[in-house]
Amino acid sequence: MRAVVTGGSGFLGSHLCRRLLAEGLEVACLDSMLTGVPANVAELEKEPGFSLQRVDVTDELQVDGSMDWIFHFASPASPPDYLEYPIETLKVGAIGTWRALGLARAKGAGLLLASTSEVYGDPEIHPQPESYWGNVNPIGPRGVYDEAKRYAEAMTTAYHHKHGVPIRIVRIFNTYGPRMRRRDGRAVPNFISQAMDGDPLTVHGDGSQTRSLCYVDDLMEGIWRLLNSDIATPVNIGNPEEVTVLALAESIRDLTGSASEIVFQPRPQDDPEVRCPDITLARTRLGWEPRVPLSEGLDRTIDWARTGW
Repeated sequence: MRAVVTGGSGFLGSHLCRRLLAEGLEVACLDSMLTGVPANVAELEKEPGFSLQRVDVTDELQVDGSMDWIFHFASPASPPDYLEYPIETLKVGAIGTWRALGLARAKGAGLLLASTSEVYGDPEIHPQPESYWGNVNPIGPRGVYDEAKRYAEAMTTAYHHKHGVPIRIVRIFNTYGPRMRRRDGRAVPNFISQAMDGDPLTVHGDGSQTRSLCYVDDLMEGIWRLLNSDIATPVNIGNPEEVTVLALAESIRDLTGSASEIVFQPRPQDDPEVRCPDITLARTRLGWEPRVPLSEGLDRTIDWARTGW
């Protein structure tokens, strides 16, 4: 089998490339390097079944040869990134998804879309099941990411119904692990880098807002099982165990042995108050649930950060 991974040099994309190679697939990695990191896949270029192309999928998407699945993971994903690149974020969710689906249709391939828990916005239902339509502010600062992914889901579903393209849609909840960029704006790498540098850990609001953190290896297992299922509707993949942002900061400070103080800053606009997946569908249809406890996953991530950054 042969796979194409857009955004393959990013945090999640690079883990996905490794998982697919380990499963025996050939992998063509496409990335514009807008937020991707070439070092994430540098070692993979030695693999005979791996290739890397510097491509902006909103400009063109041409891949020679046959393919079985396209994994559309291209997109800025952290708040600082999509706030800095709002147009690019919207374009990759709209035009990039359209081009990826067009390529899948032309090649007789399927498409697995990396969607996000952000389609639920600041949710009024908790935990969030796939049937929930969300509470998104389309003109707020986070709207460029939220609506790009909502549109991508709609476009992907339309190609499935209209043209028969096989699809999978994974709604990814907060995921962490090795190869996250240093201080990329998300809580885990920010807190780790601040703690390791002896800087204050910056917590938004009073820190009572919750997140549900899934270790990246668990996410990859969920994606692999989803790929090999027959589910053509969105599936939540995430950890249903919530943690407050303040408790997360305290845990990371303890695990790094840091003496950093915790300081509080104003909450960003439209910052979700709660975030927790209902994973009933993944449990019952995929036999999947997260296995790596938060403390273990943070330990692994911190160990990597000490040498990987």
